[in-house]
Amino acid sequence: MKITIIGSLGNVSRPLAATLINKGHQVTLITQDARKAEQIAAMGAVAAVGSVTDSAFLTTAFTGADAAYTMIPPLAAAENYYGEVAAIATGYRQALAAAGVKYVVNLSSIGAEQPSGNGLSSAFYQVEDILNQLPDTPIVHLRAGMFYTNFYGNLEMILQQQIVGNNFPGDIPLGLVHPHDIADTAAALLAAPVFTGKSFRYITSDEQTGAGIADIFSRVTGQPVSWVPFPDEALQQGAMQNGFSAHMASLLMQVGVSIREGRLFTAYEKNKEIAGRRKFDAFAAEMMKAVVNS
Repeated sequence: MKITIIGSLGNVSRPLAATLINKGHQVTLITQDARKAEQIAAMGAVAAVGSVTDSAFLTTAFTGADAAYTMIPPLAAAENYYGEVAAIATGYRQALAAAGVKYVVNLSSIGAEQPSGNGLSSAFYQVEDILNQLPDTPIVHLRAGMFYTNFYGNLEMILQQQIVGNNFPGDIPLGLVHPHDIADTAAALLAAPVFTGKSFRYITSDEQTGAGIADIFSRVTGQPVSWVPFPDEALQQGAMQNGFSAHMASLLMQVGVSIREGRLFTAYEKNKEIAGRRKFDAFAAEMMKAVVNS
C-alpha cells in the first residue's frame, strides 16, 4: 500500500513510518523542514517538503496514497489556537478529498468529545468534526492520553529540585501514553485497513497518579521526588518561559483545570482501553539513562 504520513520525524510519525516501511509499504513522510529530507530518504521513505497550511501541496503529497495518517503539529506560539487548528484540519479535509485517499487515521486527544472546557484538548473536537465531513472516507480518531515524553520538560525540576508537578493534585488517575504505542496502533490500522465509517478509539499505555509518577522518578533517580500541585499562574508563567505564547500557556493551564475539576477523563473512563504495552516506569528509567549518557 501507499501511505502518506504527516508529522515529519516526530515521536509518533517516525516509528510509524519505520514500522510501515518494514512491512513493505510505500511511505511518503510530510515534513516542513527540508533539512530532514535526507534522513527520511535514508529510512526508505519519500520526503514531501512543504507546509501543512498549504492545501495544494498537501493534495500533491496525498495523491496516489491509499491511506493517510494526520496530526496537528505543535503550535506553541499560536495566538488563536482553535482557529489555526480548524484551518489546518480544513486543509487536510480538502486535500484528502481532492486526492481520493481511501482511509484516514487521525491523531486526536482525550478530551476531544467536548468543544470547550478542556483547554488544548477541546481543539480536537473541531479536528474530528471537520474530518468527519469527508462523506465516504473511513476515519479512526486516536484519542491519545498524556504523552510520556512531556515529562522531558520536567527534567530540570526532577533532577535539581526533586519535584515534579502540574496544576492539579497528585491523587487523580491520569491516562498516559507512550508515543510508540500510538505508532503501533496506527500502523496496525493503516497496514491492513478494514475499518468503516467514522469512529474514535482511546489509546493509553498506563495509568498513574501524580504521586505515583513522583514515586517512580524517586526510584529511577535514587533520590526523593515529590509531586507539587502548582498554582495556575505559576504553570502559565513556566510555559511562557519555555516558549509558549500567553494564549497557549492559558490553554495548557486549562487542561490541568479540567483534570482538577474531573472533566478531562470522564469520557475516557467510559470507553478506555489500556492498549499500549510500554509502561511508565520503564520509560522513566530509559529517560534518565538517556540523560546520563548524553
